[in-house]
Amino acid sequence: MVLSTQSLCKKFGSLEVARDISINLPAGARYALIGPNGAGKTTFINLVTGQLKPDSGRILLDGQDITRTGTADRVRKGLTRTFQINRLFPELTPLESVTLAVCEREGVSANFWRGLSAHRDAIEEGFAILSRLGLADVATRPTRQLAYGQQRLVEIALALATKPKVLLLDEPAAGVPKDESAMLFKVVANLPEDIAVLFIEHDMEIVFSFATQVIVLVGGAVLLQAGPDEVKEDPRVREVYLGSAHV
Repeated sequence: MVLSTQSLCKKFGSLEVARDISINLPAGARYALIGPNGAGKTTFINLVTGQLKPDSGRILLDGQDITRTGTADRVRKGLTRTFQINRLFPELTPLESVTLAVCEREGVSANFWRGLSAHRDAIEEGFAILSRLGLADVATRPTRQLAYGQQRLVEIALALATKPKVLLLDEPAAGVPKDESAMLFKVVANLPEDIAVLFIEHDMEIVFSFATQVIVLVGGAVLLQAGPDEVKEDPRVREVYLGSAHV
């Protein structure tokens, strides 16, 4: 397994936000994490990526214990995330942003602005990443001018620049119009097969058409992990989350 959590627990005072969460994410996985508001989905992502420290339990990346490893070191080891809220530099172009991320990965970002010609390999890699995500035509436009769905794809491009083994997407379609979200997930579906993807999403149409496995989180604990069809039919999931819309 490329990513595993073992009995992960976290409390804020008396409030349990993560209760014995154990999941296994194989290489190349396309898994969804769903659950009602307050279920602990983003908290779980924050624990896995190091924004929060667990009270107990372990996190393993490629079999290596990273429970106490810093966030930046987790990224260097291949664990990368995107956020619910856009965190881009609006005045930079996508190519500038992604090239800077490549330079950061290579440890030469301090010299980035001294002469782009010195970073030709990074520029070429950045453009190749953007092209893979369908952003070649807008690579040199200021990011603020892009459609919101394209901006979310730029965030994914920045994540890909770190050469991740695991990509965690926290509501990548949040705020994205319906037609753009379909385009976004079509691109995500075609990411390199060696990258494991775990994404949080509230649109069940997207979840059930994209994910091979769905993890249902309720009250900080895993209620069910199963294929989309089994999740649809599970009465507990219908009661606490899906409601009558998917009966």
